[in-house]
Amino acid sequence: MQEEQEILTEENAEELYERKSFVIDKGQEPLRIDKWVQQHMTNATRNKVQQAIEAGFITLNGGIVKNNYKVRPGDEILVLSLTNPEQTEVKPEPIPLNIVYEDATILVLNKPVNMVVHPGVGNYTGTLLNGIAYHLMQQNPGLNDELLPRFGLVHRIDKNTTGLLVCAKTGEAAAHLAKQFFNHTVSRKYTALVWGNIGEDEGTIVAHIGRHQRFRKMFDAYPEGDHGKHAITHYKVLERFNYVTLVECVLETGRTHQIRVHMKHIGHTLFNDADYGGDRILKGTIYTKYKQFVENCFAICPRCALHAATLGFVHPATNKEVFFESALPEDMKSVIEKWRNYLGSKN
Repeated sequence: MQEEQEILTEENAEELYERKSFVIDKGQEPLRIDKWVQQHMTNATRNKVQQAIEAGFITLNGGIVKNNYKVRPGDEILVLSLTNPEQTEVKPEPIPLNIVYEDATILVLNKPVNMVVHPGVGNYTGTLLNGIAYHLMQQNPGLNDELLPRFGLVHRIDKNTTGLLVCAKTGEAAAHLAKQFFNHTVSRKYTALVWGNIGEDEGTIVAHIGRHQRFRKMFDAYPEGDHGKHAITHYKVLERFNYVTLVECVLETGRTHQIRVHMKHIGHTLFNDADYGGDRILKGTIYTKYKQFVENCFAICPRCALHAATLGFVHPATNKEVFFESALPEDMKSVIEKWRNYLGSKN
């Protein structure tokens, strides 16, 4: 049996899905696919495998398959499964959600600042997923984490990043969306304020991204490709303020902290990004008035200045492309306007 394993990731987030592809050996005798997968997946139960097949998380030769299909030599089985090893219970909580769009199969949300997306160590309650679970279970009281893993969450963004997220309301929709993220066919644009005056109006950053060699909670760029995973970010300058620049970033891949790491790699750390050193003056002479101005800006936008502004994908039910936009949050709008006025006062 041949096997390849890849990771489905989302910018500013840890891996959500693992993709495993199996090719059936020549000597394999006919065997039900649900039983075969159960035998070859760690901790898989027959019931969960059957649910995954019915939801579309397990496909055969690129198409849907039934549980009673008997595998044959040469068949290719693709399995999408959640990679997060921490099986934290998701407790439904009545948390207000900023819903941009909702129908029978998907839910598009605008995540606010300072909200963790899903439960984990140190954040077991009050997360976006707790609110999503409550919202979906009000519509379907019988829904649980087995019927819809992680209540349809297919990607994440950081606690201090604002903007758009899509969530599935059915297993079939979750599988459909997960494959799109894995295949990098989802369209995403981010707006970021970065330190420094970027030389080119637009450009592309190509550098592997992986865990930092010394600080394991951080990530780093590896341009030689000797560590981490392949990553590509396209950027375009929207507005210049001499000391900082407003940019639009388009993701070709989706790696953890991709924009933050890539922009730092080219010398333009995100404004007020404490993890990567953007919470101190990186450009401009440090004199009293300027220092006070920058500190005021930090107070207005007390977080990494990054916003998931657009999200486009193929709707899992209609197979038509859909596109959503989210306006800049008030903290970023205010700090950008402050820089704009500061630049105007210097001219």
